[in-house]
Amino acid sequence: MTDPIDLHQRLRPRILPRPRDAALYARAQREGLSELQARVLAGRLAGYQGELAPLVAPSLRHLAHPERLADGRRAAERIAQAVVEGEHIGILTDYDVDGITSHVVIRRTLHELFGVPESRLHSLIGHRIHDGYGISLPLVERTLALSPRPRLVITADCGSSDEPRIARLKAAGIEVVVSDHHALPVEGPPASAYATVNPTRDDCDYPDPTIAGCMVAWLLMSLTRGVLIEWGALPGATPKLSPWLSYVALGTVADCVSLGGSPANRAVVSHGLALINRMEAACWRAMASRLGPDSVPFDAETLGFQMGPRINARSRLDDPYAALHFMLAEQDDVAQRYLEVLDQDNQSRKAIEAEMIESARALALPALAADEPAIVLYLEDGHPGVQGIVASRLVQAYGRPALVLTPAVAPDMLTGSGRSVEGLHLRDALQRTFELAPEALPRFGGHRGAAGVGVPRERLDAFRAAFLQAVGEQLGEAELYPRILTDGDLIPEQLNLATLETLEALGPYGREFDPPLFQGDFLVEALRPVGADGTHLMLELSCGPVSHRAIWFRALTPGEVPAFGVGDRLSCAYKLSRNRWRGRESLQLMVEHAEPAQ
Repeated sequence: MTDPIDLHQRLRPRILPRPRDAALYARAQREGLSELQARVLAGRLAGYQGELAPLVAPSLRHLAHPERLADGRRAAERIAQAVVEGEHIGILTDYDVDGITSHVVIRRTLHELFGVPESRLHSLIGHRIHDGYGISLPLVERTLALSPRPRLVITADCGSSDEPRIARLKAAGIEVVVSDHHALPVEGPPASAYATVNPTRDDCDYPDPTIAGCMVAWLLMSLTRGVLIEWGALPGATPKLSPWLSYVALGTVADCVSLGGSPANRAVVSHGLALINRMEAACWRAMASRLGPDSVPFDAETLGFQMGPRINARSRLDDPYAALHFMLAEQDDVAQRYLEVLDQDNQSRKAIEAEMIESARALALPALAADEPAIVLYLEDGHPGVQGIVASRLVQAYGRPALVLTPAVAPDMLTGSGRSVEGLHLRDALQRTFELAPEALPRFGGHRGAAGVGVPRERLDAFRAAFLQAVGEQLGEAELYPRILTDGDLIPEQLNLATLETLEALGPYGREFDPPLFQGDFLVEALRPVGADGTHLMLELSCGPVSHRAIWFRALTPGEVPAFGVGDRLSCAYKLSRNRWRGRESLQLMVEHAEPAQ
């Protein structure tokens, strides 16, 4: 076992410069970007050979035609047939933000653009705790109990790994069109599905497999609109689905798909934010009202850290239909009423999360002391809706992949959520785990960065051993520790709003295109704990003749006092941010990590 002092030292976060692609750094400057912009790109797009313009100036003209999606035409024609023939249609989606926004896109398109009456549309969203994810057996039973039954079910953000349940629906005379973005099982698309539209298919010609489930749904419904116009069932002037890209932007950011080398994701988030900031939908206005006038205009961070968690909290803790009603609300008071429900759930989620993280940190110590390549924890009293958040916090704290399991509804099963680190494809690691111990992993799904599992309780040890082996095979001898990658230093003259605007011009930022983070030494001029529990720090930091206001969220644990004081020098990893107060703007530093300067 590792000595506790050595373990503490090994787990101390290290502030490191990002590896920089020298060729891309030079190319970006040749193409007219500033040195700082080139630095940011070169630290995030290593090996990128494509054109820079679609990434730097995102535009919808860079979207590939949905006809290039394998099974896209077949799926669109089946949906069009259901519209023309007046069939009842089930819309079956996952319960997270990607699933809810997919649901809104499909439902609004069918009803508002294609004229399908609400009475013929059936929303089928699983309850995370009682139903589980994907096309679960309880959702199948609920579908079969509908009267009249739908003849067609359209999925979004799920279905690729649900062949047994799809076969059950098919046997009952219900055809299933799967739209999804999660990795397919090794045997390929579900054989019983009428069509499977998924850009990760081996035979799919769509150029960007990283798009979110809501984007796949948007492309499929766009293609369906084209089919209906071809058939003469819709007039050629029928509006396009462009306004729904506001929902696609939210789902794309919240689902943590790549915003790096993906022109499609960058285009839909950029365009979607412009639509959101028109504040034409009640859900956006309600959120702006909740966050205050200084929150507008929204950016990708607003979607990822304000809207996304509130919608996810509902699905994590309770029935997700309140989130759907919030997104679909037409009147401001209705949207505000549902947002209040989401907000209360989010507060409950935070309390549960804090308790689970404390337990998880204690349980992780043996794995850390043994220097295992991943953390696999079973929390007997844990809430299944917060597994992924706790796993993310463990990854952040310890720099290694983490998988958190809790009891499932079935007494003999556990469910779990995992989060990954750079260099590990989590879904591939689970596929390898299944090959090593198939009886210990009857159900799993996900993608590179995040995944979910179902594990028989009695097979937990076998699952853990196989998963650790699979992770070890991928990571090899890589040293694992929490790392904070920065874009280098800024000189004092660069600490201003003009620099921030230069950086904002490269947005949107998100997964695989992290917001710029810098490193520098500062003198502490003032500090005070803030927040209800005193865990945040408000600071005045100087670098040269000018001091800057700074905020460090979650700098302390409750009751802890800072390990430094006024007059000390700190080495900080920090972001530049815009502080808005009563219509005035000023620069603020957002401290991510700080330690005494050497």
